Amino acid sequence: MTLALALSSGRMKVLILFAHPRPSRSLVQRMLYDAVRELSGITVHDLYAAYPDFEIDVEREQERLLAHDVIVLQHPFYWYSSPAIIKEWLDRVLEIGWAYGPGGNRLHRKFLMNAISTGGDAAAYHHGGRNRFEIADLLSPFNQSAHLCGMGYLEPFAVFAGHWMTSEDLALRISDYQGLIEGLRDGHIDPLTRLAKGYTLPLAFEGHRSQKKRHAT
Repeated sequence: MTLALALSSGRMKVLILFAHPRPSRSLVQRMLYDAVRELSGITVHDLYAAYPDFEIDVEREQERLLAHDVIVLQHPFYWYSSPAIIKEWLDRVLEIGWAYGPGGNRLHRKFLMNAISTGGDAAAYHHGGRNRFEIADLLSPFNQSAHLCGMGYLEPFAVFAGHWMTSEDLALRISDYQGLIEGLRDGHIDPLTRLAKGYTLPLAFEGHRSQKKRHAT
């Protein structure tokens, strides 16, 4: 489904790539996973369960990407980035000539988002904080990867210091995540209104923007 058709139909196909090497040790990631794994119309793909040896089936993963409009990378924020299998997945699946470079247009006008959980609280992720950088700065490799592939990059969803939250506050945050995924799926949330702060859409979206402009005049 093209972006124009997806938006006009009011629904988008959402793929969640879940990556945690020890999910039994993570209350927050388990709760996020449980909140979305049985939602109808949502594909949840556990990368560590599928590829414990890191031997990623590139062709199958590319087919999965082609069948969806919004790609969510759900993972803990390990060492200010992602678990190793996501880097391996990116290196293997997003091939030149397929995802980027000459002829590499297969992901054009799709969307990418990180859904992360951190050990530190939100105050730690500022220029004056303990971690010295904003979350958006630390996730900039994903932001740029999306741009290189002609995708829209959405504002990351983050659960900060979930293990310190009260059970009520954590449950609310998990509900926020479920609502966001459902909203993207059902078209109640337009991904173009949730682009990351300062993100400039790549040229791949030019045709869509021109089409919207013509419809508006």
